Amino acid sequence: MKPQRHAIIKILAFLVLSNISALACGAAQELVGPLAIITHPDTNVDELTQDEVARIFLAEQQFWPDNSRITLLIRAPVSPERTFGLRQIYQMSEKEFRKYWITKMFKAEVASAPKVMYSLSMAINLVTAIPGAITFVPLSQVPVNAKILKVNGKFPDDKDYEYRL
Repeated sequence: MKPQRHAIIKILAFLVLSNISALACGAAQELVGPLAIITHPDTNVDELTQDEVARIFLAEQQFWPDNSRITLLIRAPVSPERTFGLRQIYQMSEKEFRKYWITKMFKAEVASAPKVMYSLSMAINLVTAIPGAITFVPLSQVPVNAKILKVNGKFPDDKDYEYRL
């Protein structure tokens, strides 16, 4: 009976791992494509340039034009959105990113570092709950109550939109 039990365990393990791989592939496919820069729906901005996006996420610009505070929401390390942000917006490695924020906080140039979001759903929920919040998420995951910002005059589904995973 032991060989049969061993074979059953192997089959079950294979099925479980196959399902996990299928789920992971599905999640990865969901996250391919344009990333939308989204804000709280009441943010009084509709469009940013790439330079403005960089200045906001680097905390060089900490307030919206109406003087409300910008709250940065950044995904946790190893997420596709974090990798995108480090590469295309921050143009830093993870180590450089951490050093950058430690230095900004040590010099009292910012009140706080970006808020780390441990899941995509957390980022999506908080951007619509915190006035002045901004983050970037896959276009396919943008909630209906978030404001999608144009970047350089283009929406994420436009042909020459810059921010893509």
